[in-house]
Amino acid sequence: MAAKASAVLVLIVVLAVASSSAVLQGAEAATCTPTQLTPCAPAIVGNAPPTAACCGKLKAHPASCFCQYKKDPNMKKYVNSPNGKKVFAACKVPLPKC
Repeated sequence: MAAKASAVLVLIVVLAVASSSAVLQGAEAATCTPTQLTPCAPAIVGNAPPTAACCGKLKAHPASCFCQYKKDPNMKKYVNSPNGKKVFAACKVPLPKC
């Protein structure tokens, strides 16, 4: 249990760092805020099913942001992970082909 809590904390920190770097890259990137996806952390890092809040955030998030995350060294391990793909599928959010 402590390992999952640590993993969720690490994911939140990574999301915060990625968010900060995205904001620094310009106005277009500023609309991509990975920290908005923190409700999905337990589902992506663990085996929890995605919550309605998670699915809502995924659906509201700009698809172009997921392309940025797929290329970001800090984010791609979550977006491209098997659990990440399961979360997208369960929420019926297509992961864009970039």
